This record gives sequence, C-alpha cells and structure tokens, in this order.
Amino acid sequence: MPKLDADRLFPLEKSARGHARDLYESVADLPIISPHGHTDPSWFALNAPFPDPARLFVTPDHYLLRMLCSQGVPLEELGIARTDGTQGESDGRTIWRKFAAHYHLFRATPSQLWMDHALAEVFSVTEPLNADTADAIYDHISACLAEPTYRPRALFDRFGIAALATTDAALDPLDHHQTIANADWSGRVIPTYRPDATVDPDAPGFIDNVAALGGLTGEDTQTWRGYLKTHRARRAFFKSRGATATDHGHPDPTTADLTPAEATALFDKVIACDASPDDHALFRAQMLTEMAGMSVEDGLVMQIHPGSHRNHAAHILDTYGPDKGFDIPKAVDYTTALKPLLNKHGLNPDFTLIVFTLDETTYARELAPLAGVYPALKLGPAWWFFDSPEGMRRYREATTETAGFYNTVGFNDDTRAFCSIPARHDVARRVDCAYLATLVATGRLARADATEVAHDLAYRLAKQAYRL
Repeated sequence: MPKLDADRLFPLEKSARGHARDLYESVADLPIISPHGHTDPSWFALNAPFPDPARLFVTPDHYLLRMLCSQGVPLEELGIARTDGTQGESDGRTIWRKFAAHYHLFRATPSQLWMDHALAEVFSVTEPLNADTADAIYDHISACLAEPTYRPRALFDRFGIAALATTDAALDPLDHHQTIANADWSGRVIPTYRPDATVDPDAPGFIDNVAALGGLTGEDTQTWRGYLKTHRARRAFFKSRGATATDHGHPDPTTADLTPAEATALFDKVIACDASPDDHALFRAQMLTEMAGMSVEDGLVMQIHPGSHRNHAAHILDTYGPDKGFDIPKAVDYTTALKPLLNKHGLNPDFTLIVFTLDETTYARELAPLAGVYPALKLGPAWWFFDSPEGMRRYREATTETAGFYNTVGFNDDTRAFCSIPARHDVARRVDCAYLATLVATGRLARADATEVAHDLAYRLAKQAYRL
C-alpha cells in the first residue's frame, strides 16, 4: 500500500493547508466516540479471532457489496448466502481474490479511503491491493488476525475508542452486552434501542413481534395502554444495560399527535390486522411522537434515520435478504413531517432529537433552520451515502450558516466494518479541519476559536449529545 499522504483532504491553498495541518494535529489522537453503529456485540463479548480477511472486510460491508454488484459480481461469490439456505462462497481466500481483482472500482470513493487507511495503519500493508498482491496481503492479514493483539477487544483499545454503541432490536435479550459488562475489560460497548420491528405494521412478523414483546415484559400488548407500557419496560431494560439512545429507521419522518381515544382506536385496527396502508403510516407517525414522549421521561436520546427506500430490488431481497446494498435515498419533507412532534416536545431542553437525512437538499432549506431554533433538535452528521469528504464539506457549508456548529453532534461512523472506524473518524476530522482552516484563512473565524471547534467536532459534541 503506498504511503498515505499526510496532507490528504486538506485545502490546496498554502495558508489554509497550514492551518488545517495544525488543527488536525491537535485532534488526531483524541479518543473516538462511536455513538451509533452496527458492529456485532458478540465480537467484544466472545473476543474470538476474526475468521479471515474476507469476512472481516468484504462480506459484512454493504458499501463494498453494492459497488461490486453494480459491476456484475454475483453476491454468492462474495460469501453471501441465499434465503433458501444455499450457501455462498465459503473460502475466504477466493472471496478476497475476487475483491482484490475489482479493487480498482473503488478509486476516489470513500471506501478506498477507509480500506487504504485500514490496510496501512491497522495491518501495516505496504503494497497496493490488486489481483497480483491479493494472496500475499491475504496471508499477511491472516497472520495478524491469529495474534492476540488483533482480537476485537485489543483492536478496540488500540483504536482509542472511548465508547461504542451498537444498534439492537427491541426483542434482543442483550446477552452479549451483559457478557461484556461482566468481563475483565474496560471497553465501553453499549446497546441502542431500535424498536422498528415492533412499531411498524409493515415490518415482517409485526403481530408476532408485538406478542413477543409482551411475553418479555408480562404486559398485555393487545391493548394500547399495555403496548406502550411494554415499550417503556424494554427501554428501561436497555437503559439498565448502558443504553443512552434510541434509534428509529422509519421510511419517512412523519409524526402525529393523536388524542388518546384516536390512538387507541388506531391501535385496535392495527393489532386486529384491519388497518389500511394509510393507517399503518399514521401509526408509525404516532409512535415517533410516543417515543419522543418516552425520551422526555427516561432521558434516552432519540435518533431518526429516515429517507431510505429500503431493499429497492425485490429480487435481491427475496433471494439474499435485507441489507445487501439496495437501499436508495429518496426525497423527504421535514418541516411538515416533524411539526407535530416538535410542537409537543421541541422546546423541552431536557429532550434531544437527532435527525439524519439522505436528502441533502433539506439541510439548508429545512433541517438547519429547524435545528437553529428548536432547543431539542440537533443535526446528525452527513450520513450513509454522504459519509464522504465531499458530503461532509457540503454538510458544513449547508448547515453552519443557520445552525452553527453547536446544533450538530460531531461525527458518528454508522458502520458494520469494525476496522473502518478509525479511518472514518480520521476522514471526518481532516474534512472538518479543512473547512475550519478555510474559515480562518478567509478571516471568518479566529484561529483560537477554530482550535476549540475542531476539538468539539471531533470529540466533545458527540459525547455531550449522546450523554456519554
């Protein structure tokens, strides 16, 4: 792997580049706060070696899967099993060779930035990854993975992670989190309450999920009152295991504020499977407002991740299951959608609502102005498709003028690929320092203030917003 450019992502103009370099050096080694992601808690509970380079880097990473699929690489050849039980390629070396032969597809993408950083900084790889070097790099990484210093907990400590939150279904027993808490290890890995499968009537198995929720809590989930009580109970359970936040991946951010009688009647229709698609949408909207009210009660920070048309390709969903790279952004209206929730809870200084978007046009038009006035509302960082140098820069340019820096929450990596965590935070720190350096060089921000803001964006804001 060619040596990483020490000034990568910094401005070209000499003065601004110097400011960026100095700002970055002041934050480069700060601890990592990873308050939202999808890493597997079993990694840290069991602390077993990662099986091979392919299953560490390729198979779990939907960023890689979608690009390779777009160029005609069958998902089976990347180790993905079919829903009918047919197994995909099981040989890690074969999967790695396929990936390496197609690595050129990722030129100038965020995935290349993250992968090159992980190979060079985590595994000390010195050759570029391609078909000719695939076997040698595979053998080198495999040898590393056999060492105790490359076990999940050791890497967690080496990466300088101060706190990492996973995303966990409402029905999850959190056994792995309990194992982590009982372990002779100081790493902080906490759960996040993700109730989507029990609040979305369109979710597969919704009725059974609601019944199972009642079974876990002893509440009657066939009544509106009992259904809400069981969510409160599960949230309390998650909080007892260290959770500080909830997460809601709804199709859109529409909220509602029904009367108790209206909400009861709607729930009765939904639970009886006698509800229309419009009823389902209204129920999801009401549940976002109900969850906001519960956050006011229990202090859990609320996150909304809307705006994705999940599993766009029906054939891929049917054949391979969800989360295979076929989630596509769509347009979203936040001003109207969030009004019922914000009218009810948006002025409460004890409530924190962190909103993400895949519709960049809403940042300057809607989200930044909303966050710039409602005390409860904070902007999540550039997310998913826009977790890139260009996306992060556009985010700062679109939001700073009306929301400033302090109505945002720093950075989170939102990843399933564990070894990309330090790379993603490094990219975010470099891009933010480059943006701040430009403000300094153009006379819009004092150098001392830029130094403080750089620290806040890299560390303090995420720690504060997620109550870590």
